[in-house]
Amino acid sequence: MLAVIVNAVAVIIGGLIGILCGSRIKERYTKAVMTCIALVTIVIGVQSAIVTSNILIVMVCLVLGTIIGTALHLDDRINGSGDKIKDKLAGTRFGGGHFAEAFVSTSILFCVGTMAVIGSIQAGLNKDYSILFAKSTMDFVSSIVFAAALGPGVFLSAVTVLVFQGAIALLAGLAAPVLSTQVVTEMSAVGGALFIGMAINLLGLREEKIKVGDMLPAIFLPILYFPLAELVSGLF
Repeated sequence: MLAVIVNAVAVIIGGLIGILCGSRIKERYTKAVMTCIALVTIVIGVQSAIVTSNILIVMVCLVLGTIIGTALHLDDRINGSGDKIKDKLAGTRFGGGHFAEAFVSTSILFCVGTMAVIGSIQAGLNKDYSILFAKSTMDFVSSIVFAAALGPGVFLSAVTVLVFQGAIALLAGLAAPVLSTQVVTEMSAVGGALFIGMAINLLGLREEKIKVGDMLPAIFLPILYFPLAELVSGLF
């Protein structure tokens, strides 16, 4: 758990630096930075999505995951919780920005990908923290940029890092067989599609924003896809 805690602390410290710096930056520069973040997010999304070995997996997981998330009103719940926290912080330097958007964006960025999953498994099984320490440095820099542009919602993603990576590290013995390289690759590919959706929102390309929060369950569906696909193929 040491490396997971270091990762979460890196996000918090980076977010704090971003908030402090962001309050000193003029609005026109903040908007320019947000545009840059959106473009980089598209690049990350495309890089993650194209690694899929079968686009059908991405499509099925996205559709089913979005149906689940929509039924649970995840996006509305996330935004509602974000608005409540933002209201409590109103009047302080931590009360601005796009709280929910920052939380969802950075949570996906920090937790979806090979480094997050494999690094947590290595930390749990072999006490090898090298991958997560390297990831912590990257997340530290990313949290500065996102917090400066989008606000304090970045802080809450540290909790996501603790819960998600911590659970994998603690259950590494059980998680390792389930989170195979193939599964992690497809989870990253689905996450890449969500990144592109977030970038569209950041750029304001749609009048009605894409409800990325409703799509979050899709990230975990590749875990179920492969055993179910094997079971179905075995029946025929």
